[in-house]
Amino acid sequence: MDESDAARVDAAPIRDQTVLVTGGAGFVGSHLADALVERNDLRVIDDLTNGRPENVPDDATFIEGDIRDDDALAEAMDGVDVVFHQAGLVSVPASVEDPAESQDRNAVATLSVLERARENDARVVLASSVAIYGDPEELPVREDDPKRPDSPYGVDKLAIDHYARLYHEHYGLDTVALRYFNVYGPRQSGGSYSGVIGTFVDQARSGRPITVHGDGQQTRDFVHVADVVRANLAAAETDAVGRGFNIGTGESVTIRELAEEIRSIAGADSEIVHTDPRDGDVDRSRADISAARRHLEFDPQVSLREGLRDLVGVTEVEQ
Repeated sequence: MDESDAARVDAAPIRDQTVLVTGGAGFVGSHLADALVERNDLRVIDDLTNGRPENVPDDATFIEGDIRDDDALAEAMDGVDVVFHQAGLVSVPASVEDPAESQDRNAVATLSVLERARENDARVVLASSVAIYGDPEELPVREDDPKRPDSPYGVDKLAIDHYARLYHEHYGLDTVALRYFNVYGPRQSGGSYSGVIGTFVDQARSGRPITVHGDGQQTRDFVHVADVVRANLAAAETDAVGRGFNIGTGESVTIRELAEEIRSIAGADSEIVHTDPRDGDVDRSRADISAARRHLEFDPQVSLREGLRDLVGVTEVEQ
């Protein structure tokens, strides 16, 4: 598929390594795979629940399987140097509907990855989430702020975050947890408050009403997938291991403003309509990324308007 300029990331500085991306046929994982494949022996494991095989680079070794399957995971992780762990259930509503399934696909599956990483002495960069903080007391959210998740998904991600720290402290494993705020970009399906951008773009381009949950005054820190990839690549080389970092932009926008901006960029006359609020949603969110700037040299490069313009004008939004 055609990619926007904003979505492109230079080839990874990591080279001549055996690298695994779990969930590498999905949204963030496939962009990571694109950046890694040129200079490394790249493996991708994905059960294709949400991922698409065409997202996997041709030169990668693709293992179609579930990371909860011991045999599939053992094959994928045999002899690896670095693991980018992106696989999991990424849905607050789905976690509210079935907490046990969310825990199994997120926290329990991550334990399996960490155990295999111990066997191979592999560094693990894990996808944590802003959901671990719940509704923050103040903004911007710092890494040491209270963590009171409002959903089973947030509890799962907090467990993953803690396990990453504990595996470093107890077993000497190099781990870094990246607490993604609201990631958006090409190849993302709609549904969450990250995927909402894809939903809004599709609605605006088709002239349908743009549907906003609640009053639209919820604020979110939207970070482009290309910047998230850059953070992952930096985390694979940093000395600041055994800890978590916020990955966002340090800026926020209301969901209503987001809908209006997308409508304007698309030149659409879609009506913006409001629906019932969603269970588990927080009201406000904005990242303090000073720690990531300091330890990962993380500097977001894609503005929200640039990312939105590319999505509206260049990339077909997947459903």
